[in-house]
Amino acid sequence: MSDPSQPPAPFERVTRVLAAANEIILGKPQPLRLALACLIARGHLLIEDLPGVGKTTLAHVFARLIGLHYQRVQFTSDLLPADITGVSIFDREAGAFRFHPGPLFAQLILADEINRATPKTQSALLEAMEERQVTTDGETHALPEPFFVIATRNPATQIGTFPLPESQLDRFLMRIHMGFPGREAEHALLMGEDRRELLERTPPAISPEDMLALQRAAQAVAVAPRLIDYVQSLLAATRVDPDLAGGLSPRAGLGLLAAARAWALIDGRDHVLPEDVQAVFAHVAGHRLHLANDGRPVPPALLARLLAGVAVDG
Repeated sequence: MSDPSQPPAPFERVTRVLAAANEIILGKPQPLRLALACLIARGHLLIEDLPGVGKTTLAHVFARLIGLHYQRVQFTSDLLPADITGVSIFDREAGAFRFHPGPLFAQLILADEINRATPKTQSALLEAMEERQVTTDGETHALPEPFFVIATRNPATQIGTFPLPESQLDRFLMRIHMGFPGREAEHALLMGEDRRELLERTPPAISPEDMLALQRAAQAVAVAPRLIDYVQSLLAATRVDPDLAGGLSPRAGLGLLAAARAWALIDGRDHVLPEDVQAVFAHVAGHRLHLANDGRPVPPALLARLLAGVAVDG
């Protein structure tokens, strides 16, 4: 029996969060686990799918279950960078400008339908996502810890969308798809109560401090030299494949290792296995790679071929 005076162990923390999340979002254990791994790896998450499949609810769920200060920003074509970062307003009493933080100064930001905003507004997130700070009028303001951006993106075929520049995409550690629920899960969803009402009654499963502890624990997960060689071989395979335009950068390789460490931690292990790298590879690499002939995103079959073509011991 665990000592109630001691903080819960990492495996107990992730079990609590995933169990509670699966009670709210039905039939999606894999996307939920991937999303949690992304957060534990200190990464930002891109969710790409049709409207109405639970993208926004997923962000609500993790904000609630981790006890994070949460802000939702609806991205539209007329949204300005200052609308999310904040603005300096002259204070007559103080005789100076005072910075008024925007919604970006929260622990979890939902950038809803991010590709409906112009590239200029999208780029306002770059510094925040990479440096965890915002610079306005020559002054730098630190963002809270932990800090996550979960962005939803509608299919590019929908009216009124702008493409995400590659520099923006690279700031997202992982991309996932929700997809439609299975028949049984959808039946339970239709028969049950509103997910938002259920979420309002759900207490936090862990605290923000617990999440910071999980992030530190993930960074301490061991990676053997031979597994580093395996990751390097995967990176090299993407760079020489004739079907791909370019390949994965060293930053993508670091992200792949961070995600694999988090995946191992969720399994309760203190070391990374090749299977951990393989489990997260498509979600780390898929939005960073494009086809050489037309620049379209790579299909899942090509990512599977890349994995199959690199030997673990090679």
